[in-house]
Amino acid sequence: MEQLRTYAKELNIELSDLQLAQFRKYYDLLLEWNSFMNLTSITEYDEVLKKHFIDSISLIKAADTDLIREALLKGAEVSLLDVGCGAGFPSIPLKIAFPNLKVTMLDSLNKRIKFLNEVIGALELENIEALHGRAEDFAKPGLLREKFDICVSRAVANLSTLSEYCIPYVKKDGVFVAYKSEEFKKERENAGKAISVLGGEIEEVYEYTLPCTEFFRCLCVVRKKKNTPSKYPRKAGLPGKEPLK
Repeated sequence: MEQLRTYAKELNIELSDLQLAQFRKYYDLLLEWNSFMNLTSITEYDEVLKKHFIDSISLIKAADTDLIREALLKGAEVSLLDVGCGAGFPSIPLKIAFPNLKVTMLDSLNKRIKFLNEVIGALELENIEALHGRAEDFAKPGLLREKFDICVSRAVANLSTLSEYCIPYVKKDGVFVAYKSEEFKKERENAGKAISVLGGEIEEVYEYTLPCTEFFRCLCVVRKKKNTPSKYPRKAGLPGKEPLK
């Protein structure tokens, strides 16, 4: 895991021996569970370090954004939701690297939730939970709607659909951050109306390459300017089938 320490330093993140041990245990569990359920197609050690772990904690590239700076550089206890968290990316690496975060993970596949709970226990992580359900359902009033300072999502859907999944969870003046790659520029063109209708506004886009790679990445930061209209998100399935335009 010393290589991970080196990669993290390129992001100006210092990982302790304990944190490296947690990342190692996470990697081992990922491979173990991936042998009998589909968690990731990326399993080679160095590829996981770069494309999953480092990619996840690259949220620090957006530290010019006030809430992200408070959470990642100043140690504030900021609430963060990961929608469609899958095998725990980016939320588990973020929690390991920045233990002050109060993390909620949401995924529609219960098998993944069982894996995540195993990881939480094995790594002895606190102030983190994994919930089983669809993004459209937990965003209803009285549940998790507009409860989070930051919402993140990585490799889940196009930006228009993703905005409908995520923006309803964000408090007014909070931020939604979409982890994106090359397809982002086209998606941005098609998502402008959806983001506005949902109460958001693109505040900044941070472009970069992953350390020690040529992989282009960007973080699209959407600021929640006003409360999301109550009719959004629409019923399960519609945001994916009929993205807002």
